[in-house]
Amino acid sequence: MKILFAISAAALLSVAAVPQEAQAKGCIKGAIVGGIAGHIAGHGLAGAAAGCVIGRHNANQKAKSDQQLQQQQERL
Repeated sequence: MKILFAISAAALLSVAAVPQEAQAKGCIKGAIVGGIAGHIAGHGLAGAAAGCVIGRHNANQKAKSDQQLQQQQERL
């Protein structure tokens, strides 16, 4: 459990160290889902931290694909 917590904390700190706008898009939803899944597995805090990181990553990917789609539509 300590290893999983250390990995989750390191991932969370690496994401927090990147300078960008303060947006919680994806993080809150991911933290809730990860916290529930982690609670069931017995690692609620680690699950919430990992869920936040994964949720934020997915939100960034969706925003990037939406921006590319918008640029393609503007070209037409």
